[in-house]
Amino acid sequence: MNLRQTRSAGAGALVRRYEYEDGWTVAADVGVDDEAIDVDTVGETAILVVTRGEESAESEFDLPGPATDVTVENGIVTIGGSR
Repeated sequence: MNLRQTRSAGAGALVRRYEYEDGWTVAADVGVDDEAIDVDTVGETAILVVTRGEESAESEFDLPGPATDVTVENGIVTIGGSR
């Protein structure tokens, strides 16, 4: 198995990207309740909206390809795709 991992950190968030021979996974530790996170993917872009009370913040990041799976659990957004 060939695994390549990259990390980036900024504004307290941690994003990790794992690439495999047959696919990839991007995991973002958002650190808020699952109900406060809304995720959408458009092409090779992920859009995260975090809502706290009356305020919301939006973040975008590039994906290695189109997403086939998106989950949110315990404040961690996991997006996966195949090659």
